[in-house]
Amino acid sequence: MTTAMGAALRRIQLGNALSAFGNGFTVPYLFIYVSQVRDLGATTAGVVLATFAVAALLVLPFIGRTIDRRGPLPVAVAGTVSAAVGSMGLGLAGSEPTVIAAAAALGAGIAVIQPALATMIVWCSTTTTRSRSFAMQFFLNNLGLGIGGLLGGQIVDTADPSSFVRLFAIESAMFLVLGATVATVRLPKAPRVEDAILADGSAGSGWRTLLSDRAMVQLLVLGFVMFFACYGQFESGLAAYAVEVTRISPSTLGIALAANTAAIVLTQFIVLRLVERRRRSRVVALVGLIWTVAWIAAGISGLISASHAVAATLLISTFSLFGVGESMLSPTMAPLVADLAPARLVGQYNSAFALVKQLALAAGPAAGGMMAGAGLYAPYIVLLVLCSLGISVLALRLGGRLTPAQDNPLRAAEERRAEAAVAGAEASAIAAEADRRMPLGV
Repeated sequence: MTTAMGAALRRIQLGNALSAFGNGFTVPYLFIYVSQVRDLGATTAGVVLATFAVAALLVLPFIGRTIDRRGPLPVAVAGTVSAAVGSMGLGLAGSEPTVIAAAAALGAGIAVIQPALATMIVWCSTTTTRSRSFAMQFFLNNLGLGIGGLLGGQIVDTADPSSFVRLFAIESAMFLVLGATVATVRLPKAPRVEDAILADGSAGSGWRTLLSDRAMVQLLVLGFVMFFACYGQFESGLAAYAVEVTRISPSTLGIALAANTAAIVLTQFIVLRLVERRRRSRVVALVGLIWTVAWIAAGISGLISASHAVAATLLISTFSLFGVGESMLSPTMAPLVADLAPARLVGQYNSAFALVKQLALAAGPAAGGMMAGAGLYAPYIVLLVLCSLGISVLALRLGGRLTPAQDNPLRAAEERRAEAAVAGAEASAIAAEADRRMPLGV
């Protein structure tokens, strides 16, 4: 990686970490803020949360083409402005229409930022450094969210609406910091994506290219199952199962969520060293097995609720195992999306993966919430165990469609260097032999 690429990447990562810190201030308290502090009721709070997903689903199908035609930098800056306006709007809004409108601006802005930043990281990294770059992004995101949530909890006071205004003002400022930081980045044109900004053709041609790429389609299916089975359950089915079946207290649930973040922060770079030289498809398959164990542990915790300490330990272990799996995915999935993408469609591929993530994050809580509401906890655990096993099966099938460079870029690069060294040595030997046989005086 060149010095310019490294400097650009550090700016992107710093801005991203600060925005995650600001986002951590508000996310855990949004429902309480809308329903109780602004006294708009639980229904409106639910609509506001749904608006985030709807806004993302509306913009993501179109944002990929814009990234590929205009470049990721202006798109990222526009997203930060929209998110900052939406965040500040939430802090100042006092009626249902204004709260929903602000949520739409914030949701759309965050949805735009994600694929734009991912594309910028691709531009500022190489095939062999991309896994480490995305692992760092994931680490800083979780660290920022965790610290932000912890500090935000010390500021908020449900009896003082102005404390929430301060929270949203801090979040808005952090988005503007991200925009200002991104705006100063000088994006190098790495060979992998050197013509991405020159993409031609319509959005339809981009989608046709993507949907005809069978490896990418399989990756999208895998991503949907993955986000549905893990991230989509944290705040719905799994939380309901923990409280209603395992019978843990809300404070213990908070410890379990903290254990998830701690597992990510503590293991990210240890895991990175272990997996970055392994085949990506097999790493993802291993994640499926780890999450299978996690869901089985959750199921057992509900069967032995009479032994509260053991049940609580099992449930905390469930969240910790999810964190370990997430730390294995961060250097694997996003770099794989980039390596599958044609140079002119990096933004399209990133936005398609973000769209699938949003769909899963909408479907996951809905399915988990409905099954929990109906008391179908045993079928719920069985469903998620099967989904986790499905991740392993889908990952192994995907591996059959990947080239060696896509599935294991570091090893492929080492093999290319070894082949080049052997070829160079052979050429030197041939030249030396020719010189030896050449008559004197010639």
